[in-house]
Amino acid sequence: MREAPGGGLMPWLGRLAVRRAGAVLLAALALLLGLGAYGAGAQDDLQLSRWESPGSESVRVGEILRDTYGTGNPNLALVVTARRGSVDSPHVAAAGRALVREVAGQPRVTDVTAYWTGRSAALRSTDGRHALIPARLEGSATATRAELATLSPTLTRTTSDITVRVGGQEEISRQASEQARRDFLTAETLVLPAVVLLLILVYRRTVAALLTVGVGLLSVLGTLAGLRLLAQFTDVSTFAANIALVLGLGLGIDYSLFLINRYREERAAGHERETAVVHSVATAGRTIAFSGITVAVSLSALLIFPFFFLSSFAYAGLLVVATAVSGAVLVLPAALALWGHRVERAQPPAPAGGFWHRTALAAMRRPLLSGSAVLGVLLLAGSPLLGIKFGLPDERTLPPGSSSRTTSEIIHRTFPAEPTDTIHVVTRGHAADEPQQLAAYAAALSRLPGVFQVDSPAGTHRAGKLVSQLSQVSDRDGTAPRTRTRTHPDETEPRTRTHPDGSRLAVIPTQEAMSGDVPQLVANVRAVPAPFDTLVGGYPAETTDFRATLLDRLPWVLGLILTATFVILFLMTGSLLLPAKATVLNLLSLSVMFGCLVWVFQEGHLSDTLGFTPTGSIEPSIPVLMFCVAYGLSMDYEVFMLARITEEYARTGRTEEAVATGIRRSAPLITAAAGILALSFVSYATGGVVFLKELGVGTALAILVDATLIRVVLLPVAMKLAGRANWWAPAPLRRLHARCGLDETSSISGSTLRSTSG
Repeated sequence: MREAPGGGLMPWLGRLAVRRAGAVLLAALALLLGLGAYGAGAQDDLQLSRWESPGSESVRVGEILRDTYGTGNPNLALVVTARRGSVDSPHVAAAGRALVREVAGQPRVTDVTAYWTGRSAALRSTDGRHALIPARLEGSATATRAELATLSPTLTRTTSDITVRVGGQEEISRQASEQARRDFLTAETLVLPAVVLLLILVYRRTVAALLTVGVGLLSVLGTLAGLRLLAQFTDVSTFAANIALVLGLGLGIDYSLFLINRYREERAAGHERETAVVHSVATAGRTIAFSGITVAVSLSALLIFPFFFLSSFAYAGLLVVATAVSGAVLVLPAALALWGHRVERAQPPAPAGGFWHRTALAAMRRPLLSGSAVLGVLLLAGSPLLGIKFGLPDERTLPPGSSSRTTSEIIHRTFPAEPTDTIHVVTRGHAADEPQQLAAYAAALSRLPGVFQVDSPAGTHRAGKLVSQLSQVSDRDGTAPRTRTRTHPDETEPRTRTHPDGSRLAVIPTQEAMSGDVPQLVANVRAVPAPFDTLVGGYPAETTDFRATLLDRLPWVLGLILTATFVILFLMTGSLLLPAKATVLNLLSLSVMFGCLVWVFQEGHLSDTLGFTPTGSIEPSIPVLMFCVAYGLSMDYEVFMLARITEEYARTGRTEEAVATGIRRSAPLITAAAGILALSFVSYATGGVVFLKELGVGTALAILVDATLIRVVLLPVAMKLAGRANWWAPAPLRRLHARCGLDETSSISGSTLRSTSG
C-alpha cells in the first residue's frame, strides 16, 4: 500500500477531510443552508447600471445639467397616438396636456416636454398620428427603474381619444433586467434536472452525481451570498447573478468530476479508501487549484474597467472559484471518505483504448495533415470576426412584442428625429451674455450631417436657419414652452436654458444618424469651433465615452490575462513552449466564438431559430466579458490535460506516450465536463435578452470546440511536432521552476510517482 504524500497544503487538506469527515460535512451542510437563506435575497440588493464612464466629459455634463439646470437626459418617453383625427385635434391636444400635467406631478419626474407646448416638429410624427412626451426621472438606475415598475403600467392606457405607450432608455433597461431575472429562474429550472441526468450517465452512480451537484450548488449559493454581502459596500450588477449560476454550477461540477475520477483511479489501483482520498486531493486537488487560479485571473482582469457592470462579473468569478475549489478539495473529499464505496465503478476501466485515445494517436501519426485540416476549419469558422462592427444597444435587445420595444419602434418608424437621444452641449463662461455668438454656434451645430435641429436660448435652428424664437413660444393654455423644464405641474415661471455662467443647447439627431455611426456624430459635435468653452454630453455621448474607455483599457486587460496565465502554466510545467502553445490554441478557440458572434448575432443568421432581431452591430462590452469568461474556461481544460501529460512525462520521459496516455485519462472527463458546462451556458439561448443569448451561445461553442478539436487534435499535433522541445526552458528558468514550481507531482516522491496508475 502506498503511503500518503507528505507536506504541502493539498495533502494536509486531504488528511483533514479524512480525519474530520463528519465535522466537515456537518459544517458544509450548515453553511449551505445559511448561504442559501442569505443568498436568496441577493437580487433585491443588486443594482442596475447605465452606460456611463466615470469621470468622462459626458458624465460631467450630466452633473452640470442636474446641479445647475435641474434636468438631464430624457430617460422616459411616452408616445401618444390619436385614435381619431391627428394630434393637432382639439380633443387629442387637451388629453395630451392633461397627461403632461399628470406626468409632471410624479415624485421623481423633474423634466417634462411635449409637442403641444412648443409645436416642435421633432415631437410630432410625420403622419400626424403620434406625438412624443419626453420626460426625465431623477435618481439612480435602480431607483428610477423601481419607480417605473409602478409608473409604467399606470401611464399605459387607451381612452376614447388617445392611446399611451411607455418607452425610453430606462424603461427598456428595466424590462431587460426583469427579463434577465426570469431567464435566471428558467435556466435554473432547465439546467439542474438535465445536469443530474447527464452526471448519472457519466458516473453510472447516483450518489456520485448528487455529490457533484451538491458542490455546484454550494458554489452558486456561496457566490450569491457573497455578492449580496459585497452589495452592502459597493455597487454590484444584477446580471452578476446570471454568471454566478452558470459558472458556479459548471466549475463545481468540473472540479468534482476530476477529483472523483482520480479517486476512482486510486481505488482501482488497489489503495485503501482513506489513502486514495488523500492522494486524490494531493494530485487532482492541486490541479483544481491551478485551474481555479487561471479562471480567477481571467475574470479579475475585468476590475481594470471602471464600470461596475463589468467589475461585478469579476466579483462573481472570484467568488465562484473560491467556493468551487473549496467544495471540491475539502467538502467532496470528506464525503468520499465516508461514502466513497458508493461512487466507485462496478468494474475497473480498460487500461487503454477509447475514442479520444485513438483520435489523438491518429492525429500524431499524420500531424501535418491532421493539424492543417483542423486549423483550416477553425480559421474558416473564425473568419467572420474580421467584419465585426461595434454599435449601441437599443430596444432590439428585448424580444419582439415587449411594450417598450414596440414604443421605440413607433418612434423610429414615424418620427423624423430622436428627441430622447438629445446631445446636450453646455457652455462655460458668459455665453448667455453673448446671444449673437451663441446663435452662430447653434446654427453651426445645426448644419452638421445627422442633426435635425438645435434648440438654444437664442431659438431653434434647423440646417443653419432660425425657425422659432424659443422665448416667444407658448401654448394657448399658458403651459410652459417645450424647451422649458418643469418640476411641478402648477409651476408658472419655467426655468430657462441660461445661467449666469453659461448656457445649454439641445442637439437633436435624426433617426438615420442614431442608426448609423453615433460616435462619429458625437465627435463632429465636439469638433465644431465655439467662441467659449463647451462640454458635450447626453445619452449618445455617454455610450460613446463608455466605448472609448472600454477600448482604451482593453490592451491592459488582454496583457494581464495572457501574461498571468503564461506564468501559471510555466510554474506548473517548467516549460516555455507549452504556455505559448496553450495561448495560441486558446485564442484559436476564441476566434471561433467571436466568428459565431458576428455571423449569428451581427449578421442575423439563425435569428429566427434563436428568436432575436439582429442589429448589424455588437455592443462592445459583451465580447470583452465573453473573452474573459471563455479564456479562463479554456485554460481550465488546458490545465487539467497538461497536468496529466506532465505527470506521465515525468514518469516515462517519452513525449508521445505521455501525450497519448494523458489524453486517454483526461479527454473523456474534459468532454463530459465541457458538455455539462456548455449546457449550462446554452440554456440562456432560450431567454429573451440578446446579451445573454450572445454570452450563452458563444461561450458554449467555445467550450465545445476547445474540448474537442483543440484538446484532442491540435494539442497532440503541436506536442508531437515539438518533441522534447515541449519541456525546454533556459537554465535560469529551470532553476526558478525547481524552487517555485507548482506541478502537482511535487508532493509525491519520484519512486511513488512511477508506481502510481496516473
